[in-house]
Amino acid sequence: MTKNQDMHAQMFVSSTATSLDLLTLDPLPPETRQRLLRFPLGLEESALLPLEQIAEIIRVNLAEILPVPEMPSCALGICNWRGTMLWLIDLNHLLGYPPLSQQKRVLATLTAMVIQVNDQTAGLVVQRVNDIELHELQQLQPAAPGLYPPKLLPFVLGALPGVNGTVLDVTAITQCPLWQIHQGKVS
Repeated sequence: MTKNQDMHAQMFVSSTATSLDLLTLDPLPPETRQRLLRFPLGLEESALLPLEQIAEIIRVNLAEILPVPEMPSCALGICNWRGTMLWLIDLNHLLGYPPLSQQKRVLATLTAMVIQVNDQTAGLVVQRVNDIELHELQQLQPAAPGLYPPKLLPFVLGALPGVNGTVLDVTAITQCPLWQIHQGKVS
């Protein structure tokens, strides 16, 4: 064996030993962070929804939305989703921000986050969705009056410190009194 071959053999043994050492390490602790979907809210803010509460993200053409008379202005109408009727709600408008229709550039195709709570399904329409982020929801701080606009406050699950992380409460959105009053009108 040449000196060069001997050196390569020693390096192989050394790297193999290191690889085996890594296999004997303690297992990684279980992941405690939850996946949250970030999306724009209003003109300059963003919010988060737990990804586990979102059934699907769909694109809806404006022409496919059937307006429903005598509904709150935040209800854009209904559309077909997997053979069922899906209510589309302008989330900005529901939460007290300028409606999507009043933004500088009105899109022909909207983004809807389909949420399901118990047996209620709704499409929360937003400008777009941004990223999926991992966060410790144990660090969630309760929503304090004065920190959020009064119309948004009932829908806030809490705030994640240091990450501009307002987490919305999907259950509160689906149980909104304004929405409940009108929900039974179309079946």
